[in-house]
Amino acid sequence: MQCKVLVCVVLLHLINNVCSAVIQARLNTNVSLPCNVTLKLDEVDENLVEVDWVSNNGTSVASFKNATEQIKDGFFWTTDHFLIGDFSVNILSVGLSMQGVYECTVYYDSRKLHAGNVTLSVIASPFVSVPQQWIVLGAESQLECHADGFYPPPVSFTWTRDGQVIHSTNSLDGEKTPDGLYRAAVNLTYYPSKEDQNVTFGCKVNHNGKNQELNFLLNITYTPTVRLSAIRSPSSNSPLTLSCHVESFYPEELTISWLQNGTFLPDPPISEQNPDGTFGTTRYFTLNHEQRKKGGEVECAVSQPGVVQSARVSAYVEELDPQDVAPVLTKSAKASVALMCISLVLVFLLCFGFSWRRRDEKQKSLAVSGIILPPRIVVGQKGRVSVCIEGRRVDRVQTAWFLNDTPISDTSLTGTSSANFNCLYNPLTTIHLPYGLTLTSPAPEKGPLLPSRGEMGYYKLHSQGPLHSTGSGAQQLIASLTFIPQISIHKGAVFKCQVSYAGKDKIVMERSSERFTVLSAPEVSEIQLAETPNDPEVISMTVRASHFHPDVITFRWFCQGGELSPVASQASTSPRPNSEGFFTASSQCKLPRTELEQGGTKVWVSVHHIALKQPVTRETRGFIKQPRVSDISSTTSTSDQMLTLGCEVTDFYPPDITVTWLKVRGGERDDSEDEVMDGGELWGPMEIHPRLYRITATLKTAHNREKRQRGGGIKCRVEHLSLQEPIERLWRNVDIVAPSIPSSISVCWSSEGVGVFSLLLKGGHPKVKLLWTAGGTTLSPLESSETEEIGDDGQRELKSVCALERSTHEPSRNDKRRNRHGIKTKAAVTDPDTEGIAYIDEKVEVENNNNEKYEETKLSDVEEGSDEDDDDDYDERGINSGALYINRVNLTKGSRESERARLRVLVELTHPALKIPVYRSWTEPNEENSSM
Repeated sequence: MQCKVLVCVVLLHLINNVCSAVIQARLNTNVSLPCNVTLKLDEVDENLVEVDWVSNNGTSVASFKNATEQIKDGFFWTTDHFLIGDFSVNILSVGLSMQGVYECTVYYDSRKLHAGNVTLSVIASPFVSVPQQWIVLGAESQLECHADGFYPPPVSFTWTRDGQVIHSTNSLDGEKTPDGLYRAAVNLTYYPSKEDQNVTFGCKVNHNGKNQELNFLLNITYTPTVRLSAIRSPSSNSPLTLSCHVESFYPEELTISWLQNGTFLPDPPISEQNPDGTFGTTRYFTLNHEQRKKGGEVECAVSQPGVVQSARVSAYVEELDPQDVAPVLTKSAKASVALMCISLVLVFLLCFGFSWRRRDEKQKSLAVSGIILPPRIVVGQKGRVSVCIEGRRVDRVQTAWFLNDTPISDTSLTGTSSANFNCLYNPLTTIHLPYGLTLTSPAPEKGPLLPSRGEMGYYKLHSQGPLHSTGSGAQQLIASLTFIPQISIHKGAVFKCQVSYAGKDKIVMERSSERFTVLSAPEVSEIQLAETPNDPEVISMTVRASHFHPDVITFRWFCQGGELSPVASQASTSPRPNSEGFFTASSQCKLPRTELEQGGTKVWVSVHHIALKQPVTRETRGFIKQPRVSDISSTTSTSDQMLTLGCEVTDFYPPDITVTWLKVRGGERDDSEDEVMDGGELWGPMEIHPRLYRITATLKTAHNREKRQRGGGIKCRVEHLSLQEPIERLWRNVDIVAPSIPSSISVCWSSEGVGVFSLLLKGGHPKVKLLWTAGGTTLSPLESSETEEIGDDGQRELKSVCALERSTHEPSRNDKRRNRHGIKTKAAVTDPDTEGIAYIDEKVEVENNNNEKYEETKLSDVEEGSDEDDDDDYDERGINSGALYINRVNLTKGSRESERARLRVLVELTHPALKIPVYRSWTEPNEENSSM
């Protein structure tokens, strides 16, 4: 201060604050330590003012003497305020080390005016988290609640269930962390039941008289019941199919492993939901000849999330597949058996001598395995189902495949040659099958599969064999079907295979598969950050998963130090599928703004789905705020006739932003865009607030007023990291002109009681919008027809026509049929006068007399939704595109039985040049009403 300031006149007076002040401040915030003195003097000499701020350890924080100031880093004051007696000092970003007592002493001309102290204490609220974990139904479980980063201690915890307190703890000091803050955690021993499913639990932390609460849902695991069995086969040399039945488990995600003598055998997960909400599944595994011969112990192990010990069941192959043991006979017994066998053989030979046909059919006996499904059936990826056929005459076997009882044909071939049929002479390559199918030898599919076409999708038939499997002449044939899964076709579907002999209609064997689940991995978006509308200090983080199947999906949120609980999650309930059968879900989590703006908190989310081999993870990319975009303003320079457009973009973060200027050409309905390469400039980004930026986008272009009437305009497109879709602002390069509107509505009636109302509008830009309504006491919207032409005076003319028929009863089924057709003439639209109406009457009369039967047939076809070629002339309402639609207006009766409400017709016109809509109306006269 280089001058002396006159503050008051009178004398120097002092009011000392002898009591100490106590100030509480939150961690990392700014705080002011007050020191105020009331001065009354005629003039103040800054050379005589002396101020000292000293901390409790004797360290000088700030001092002012001989017009010279010294202040410690992290502290600041305003020396200009000394003249009004304000000697307060401010602390930037309060830390724990700054706590204590601060003493302020003020001298003037070596006289002590004030001495006081201020006690500063720091408060840090805890961050509450409950790590999500799977708990087992009916088993002892531990829930843990964390309170991190609080000061000073202590804190207390309270557990709630559905808003009711279930457990409370005493005050805990917790553990001190290296940064000087404290953390504490408590455990809750809980035995979950089925009633705890979808019930809200909460952990409430009380600190310094304030509560911090976190609500969450329990993930409960239902342990399954496991049974192991085998599907018997007629031969010990054929593969052995085992089944592992897993029932009454939850959630659907589980892992089932097959082990033989301690060695893992992989198997795919497929499950079905039971009526009680649990799931059930059956796992099959076919042991080949070597594995079956090896024998030993076979074990089925079921693992679930949150369960430490897997559910296991084991059995020995010898017990599941007992083999006949040759008995030990004595010599005399062997002789007796041999004699009996010879006798039996003679008898059998005598019997079978008269049944050659039966013996031949017996030789044709077949052993057919169950349908083997692929481990994973994923949308867009090929899958193969197969069946193994064993017998002596498999070279003459034919197979037919079905999907939900619908025959399957080979759609992978572009054409079918006649040489593919009746080729029984070469059974190893091609076998003629019924229903138009062919069974061919396997061919490698090195190239990509053909895209699906038709309602049944893509299918390709294969066969392998016949192969000799035993020395007795038995052969094997493996028939398989390759397909591309689709949700709409294969969801919950069942494959069926029918086995018969070529040339025979009798079905020897039929096998059906289990219902399988079609998988589709989710497409996961990046985490979108946005301010909460009701609380700008809280930032919501949202992630979206789409195009997945089935609908069970799990979102798990994490941050540094623990797991977060999602809020307003749409993944907790089953989402609805879209038109293609895929599901979409989103999850949201919230954090305080300060946690994200400091840049030290990392948040990520992992998405778990049965179609994913590994969870999909998305991480935050820092604090994001969406920009605000103003309307486009324009100015014209009189000197160079240049048009300057400007657009303000404010309040966005991060500062990276893209602004593109586009020239809009063409009409109003279908504009085309060309990017403007020159003339665009960005002024900024400029920081207006911490982590908030602003830019100004301008565009200079030549101003040609003669072209302004041609339509089009210029568009400003803003793209930013926080926006899923760009923000666009349009500046129209046209003048807005109001149209010429008639003072009344024109109307004419036909002999059948059909009225045609019309309105002719001239000029105006852009196009005016019309809404026709009619009724009695209340009005209902009507269908109308508009045509545009250029009049004789060169102005654009818009003709709007609306036809209606009066009725005093509710519309019947025949009335609804009639409304689906219009008057097939253009005269009513282009020239709605009396002659046009007479022509309409004549047309209707001719159609009624000559085409009554045709019209009834056509109406029936419309009701049944026929797909004839002439349907293209009708729109989505079933109205002929060249006809005038007839609206049916239902008028209720009045207070008297003979009276009917008067018909009113009202049309509303809206246009940008009109501040309020303009209305034109027509009311049925009393004379006409009485005559009806």
